[in-house]
Amino acid sequence: MANQNMTLRDLAKALKLSTSTVSKALRDSYEIGEKTKKKVTNYAKKVGYRPNTLAKSLKEGKSRTIGVVICSIDNTFVSQLLNGIDYACNNRGYSIMIMQSKESHSQEIKCIDLLYGRSIDGLLISPACETPDSDHLTKYHNLGLPIVLFDRYSDELDLPKVSINNLEASYDATCHLIGNGYTKIAILHSNTRLNINIQRLQGYKNALEAHHIPINEAYVKPCDFHDTEILKQSIETAVKELMALSDPPTALLATSDQISTQSISIIKNLGYRIPQDLALVGFTNTTLAASLAPPLSTVYQPAKEIGEIAANKLLDLIDGVDRDDKSSATIYLTTNLIERASSKPLPSASERITFKSQNNA
Repeated sequence: MANQNMTLRDLAKALKLSTSTVSKALRDSYEIGEKTKKKVTNYAKKVGYRPNTLAKSLKEGKSRTIGVVICSIDNTFVSQLLNGIDYACNNRGYSIMIMQSKESHSQEIKCIDLLYGRSIDGLLISPACETPDSDHLTKYHNLGLPIVLFDRYSDELDLPKVSINNLEASYDATCHLIGNGYTKIAILHSNTRLNINIQRLQGYKNALEAHHIPINEAYVKPCDFHDTEILKQSIETAVKELMALSDPPTALLATSDQISTQSISIIKNLGYRIPQDLALVGFTNTTLAASLAPPLSTVYQPAKEIGEIAANKLLDLIDGVDRDDKSSATIYLTTNLIERASSKPLPSASERITFKSQNNA
């Protein structure tokens, strides 16, 4: 049990060291030798010493806590983002408070209001799909709260952003399908004004145009993200409508983790075979993708790295380390397209269609 009455001064007196030396040893400072560090930490553990974080916060004028607002924690991608954030914050002596918007704009505002009331030092946020504007974030940014957007973002805000190159990732995924002989390609996307959706839609269209394939608007289907059940119904309706067309698609690009993981079971439950009736490529980081039947071709995103870089960016702002004139620029991380059986080449394709890169399109 922690000894709440034991102070740093008491530790120093018992060990016959200065309070400064004990403090630095507990913080693993490079100024203190390993032998002394071990002596201090072992004794602190023995007597159950715990630092007075409240007193430290008051002295520094910081809570050493950052707020994190995400859409939901019920998918692998978000869990990996949070792992990266937690890793970075732990390394730099900060704690995190996590809240979920559940894709609701009003809930997102409540989350930020509550976190600000808890005296957070900064905010990491992946905006909800429902978010129509950035007024609530502008408000707190103007109040001096350091904010970094990660994964999802809007260009309305002149704030640091960490994400992937969504346009390029979607372009490459679509080109992969084209290269495997598919020319009738549909897309299921999240119905939001955020860049993540706008850019993935544009990447899909750019790939079709680069290969002189007409864009069929009947193949472009938005999905409703209000909750899991509504999303499931939305995907099912979209697939039914697509396959009921006089000229149905032969391939499908799913542009989010949630859409991707649900699509494969919905398609099969409706009686269609993957990839014989409908090839599928998704955006998902689930480790089960390779174990699905058939194994799912995926755009793998460096989620942990996104979280870690975003957290360090925010902590640099809080600690006054980041004085870069381009501190509000977007940091893009590279994705990896993993090809599996769900998008294997069409048997009728006599030869692979030449891949055109986004840069040369």
